[in-house]
Amino acid sequence: MSASEHLKIQPEVFMEEATRLVEEANDKGVVLRVMGATAYRIHSKELCYLHNALGRRISDLDFVAYSKQRKEVMKVLEESGYLQNNRTAMIAAVYMDRFIFKNPKNNLVADVFFDKLVMCHTIDFKGRLEVDFPTIPLAELLLEKMQIVRIEDKDFKDAIILFMGHDVGKGDKETINSDYIADILSKDWGFYYTVSTNLNKFKDSLPKYSILKESDQKDIRAKIDKLLEAIESKPKSLSWKLRAKVGTSKKWYRDVEEVYGIEEIYKSDSTN
Repeated sequence: MSASEHLKIQPEVFMEEATRLVEEANDKGVVLRVMGATAYRIHSKELCYLHNALGRRISDLDFVAYSKQRKEVMKVLEESGYLQNNRTAMIAAVYMDRFIFKNPKNNLVADVFFDKLVMCHTIDFKGRLEVDFPTIPLAELLLEKMQIVRIEDKDFKDAIILFMGHDVGKGDKETINSDYIADILSKDWGFYYTVSTNLNKFKDSLPKYSILKESDQKDIRAKIDKLLEAIESKPKSLSWKLRAKVGTSKKWYRDVEEVYGIEEIYKSDSTN
């Protein structure tokens, strides 16, 4: 089954499977949380209809866990029929921060990160996975998308249902934690620049989504502005100020090279 064929799988299948795996892990005392597009849908179930109307599809399952429970996480997945692809297993043995599994019975791919999401910028989950269930907190869900330097339309579609379904404020309970986001970005100019740039791009892109009512667009803009205000008003560290003087004349992000292309995983049936 190709990656394009996986896009034909109903999003509800991914939601149900992701929730099941997290609950099974939880029953065994293992901290496993959902991230990515599936997590957006789980956290905004009442807006799944809009996600569908926007044409947002899902291709795989994304999880994060603590490295101290690496063996336990692998056992949970293996007991559920998920096996490591031979080539990704060798890579994981070297880097130990990411594992990619495939279930030959349902053809779903599960991508598991440990402790951190290291992409264009780094999101550290230390002490944060227990904050929400079964997904990562809303603040990290947003940062996961807004840290992408070459952000895409699909990322904005995810952000639409996140902002429509939740307010921006202090704290994490069904709220996009502006204090937490502002604190992280106040210490890293590069991360700040990418996120603030993308938030403004997102705001400017709203009119192209004709399915959104004007009132919805107005609501999302207000929430983005509220978050940007919190980010800008947060006192910045000395290292942030020094890096800001250099600006974009020096590369401020990391080029993301996939450890193993998702299309290759779909094509390959070789597993341990």
